[in-house]
Amino acid sequence: MTKPDDLLPEGLSDRLPKEAEQITRAMRAALDVLGSHGYDRVRPPLVEFEKSLAGRMDKGDDDARRRTMFRFVDPSSLRTLALRSDITPQIGRIAATSLANAPRPLRLCYCGETAVMRADQLDPARERLQLGAELIGADTVAAATEMVTLAVEALSAAGLNGISVDFTLPDLVDVLSRDALPLAPEQVDAVRRELDTKDAGGLKAAGGEAYLPLLYATGPLDDALDRLRDIDAGGALASRIAGLQSIAKRVASRGPGGTRITLDPTERHGFEYQSWFGFTLYADGIRGAVGRGGTYKIMGSEEVATGFSLFVEVLSSVGIELAQPDTLYLPDDHDEDAAARLRAIGWRTIGQISPGEEPATLGCTHRLDGKEPVKL
Repeated sequence: MTKPDDLLPEGLSDRLPKEAEQITRAMRAALDVLGSHGYDRVRPPLVEFEKSLAGRMDKGDDDARRRTMFRFVDPSSLRTLALRSDITPQIGRIAATSLANAPRPLRLCYCGETAVMRADQLDPARERLQLGAELIGADTVAAATEMVTLAVEALSAAGLNGISVDFTLPDLVDVLSRDALPLAPEQVDAVRRELDTKDAGGLKAAGGEAYLPLLYATGPLDDALDRLRDIDAGGALASRIAGLQSIAKRVASRGPGGTRITLDPTERHGFEYQSWFGFTLYADGIRGAVGRGGTYKIMGSEEVATGFSLFVEVLSSVGIELAQPDTLYLPDDHDEDAAARLRAIGWRTIGQISPGEEPATLGCTHRLDGKEPVKL
């Protein structure tokens, strides 16, 4: 019987055996891909000093960042601690401190739980399993290419199909406002915001009428880049356009059936601290994004980096069919050496606990008879 206290807080949920198995398999497959490409895994703690977590990356409003984190006082130091809402800043701290003298570029990967006090309106989950990779010390086209191709390969290994990548240029307004499409300093944030919300009327009101063509430079990459070239008469974006083309050339053939690539150059949601390049990952059968990444600068050390994060738990919504492993029932007096040998070659075993058990009811497909399994 469920009691009121047994209910979970809003935005939190249990992962039952099937979902948990799907998530675990996806996590292992993705981490194996990252490891095979030379990314070493690190495991930062779940809790850190709030000031370190909030200040390692500049996302704009420092108070807004703090409001997303669970905070409490450490009884030992009497300083404020926080439960991490994003692992990426922790990787930046590790790179800037414990691994400050490690050769660059430094390749690190991670996987762990994160939590936020308030969920996004589009995603009610307040707890996520975040998995990702960071290339510390490089934010070039080559670094961005490695990150996007690695993310696609990791998602493919996790069993996803129909992968697509949406590119963005987070610093687009900053670049254009300097000379090509000048803006007063007080106008920049407003124009950036209206472009992000795709509000043509608001953009005009903010003094950004010259930026209206950017709202239509979206869609399949080749078409969107043609529109971006028309806007970029002065050549201010030439290097970025060339960079996007170079990345796309390597990425398009990755994944089952290739990877679809689109461009939304003014997308800012989720890219508050990225620099010249950002990307969002999608896949068939999953509502919303399955990952996000890009180039950025680590606050404090000011070191450049490129990385991505995958939202592993959303993979359980795909409904990937899991092959049911053969399960071997072990009678109380079974041959333990035989059971160990069979487990070593992939069998799953369930040992007898009580007299009169029904092996089939427990999910067993075979019974150990002497040294060999016998089908039930």
